[in-house]
Amino acid sequence: MWFEAMAVAASCFVAAFCAGMAGFAFVLVAAGILLHVVPPSVTAPVLVLGSLMAQSMSLPALWRHIEWPRMRFFVGMAVLGLPAGLLVLARGPAGAIVGGVGVLLVVYAGYMLARIALRMAPPEVAGSRAADGAIGFASGILGGIGGFVGALPAMWADIQGWPKDRARAFMQPFIVFMQAITTVGLAFAGFFTSEALVLTAAAVPALVLGTMLGLRAYVRLPAQGFRIILLVLLLVSGVSLLI
Repeated sequence: MWFEAMAVAASCFVAAFCAGMAGFAFVLVAAGILLHVVPPSVTAPVLVLGSLMAQSMSLPALWRHIEWPRMRFFVGMAVLGLPAGLLVLARGPAGAIVGGVGVLLVVYAGYMLARIALRMAPPEVAGSRAADGAIGFASGILGGIGGFVGALPAMWADIQGWPKDRARAFMQPFIVFMQAITTVGLAFAGFFTSEALVLTAAAVPALVLGTMLGLRAYVRLPAQGFRIILLVLLLVSGVSLLI
């Protein structure tokens, strides 16, 4: 149990630092470590609770930047997509869908990083309500399949060239709302065992420290530095979905 607790604390520290700095990727970063140490039935509640705590800690600083009408619509479409994701998880080609999203993230992030390296201007893409709805619905499907709710909103914010505060104010509230819904679902399904709760509690100090250090790094990051980190994490997220 001590080894598992230390592994959970270490993974939550690294994941919380990334989430504090970039606004997303807690689940994907932590899962890459935890799934090698802790059974998936225990990993799921630890990841969701850890993500919820890490994202909630930095949310008050972004409150004034949140576009509430857009956020309500986006979350609503994601909630509609959740049952579809759960259905795919139970009966459909969930692996193929997750793999397809992984390819999309790798291609997109690799292309954008190449443009930055070649000093090319980012493409100008204007969003729309219909596109918001499609991205929100697709994010809900991915949330139902495996809790991967942050990657597509992060890509959508980047492709529109939003400033870093606006991008975070779009990603983080969405992740918090979706993880809160997931937490309720896991609780009703009985996933919050004593082992999961003890491991999560043991990781809280590391999680808080990682989030605070990540937020401090975020404040000091220039806009271009934030975008590069966002794209690198998208690339890593895509690769992790393909493994």
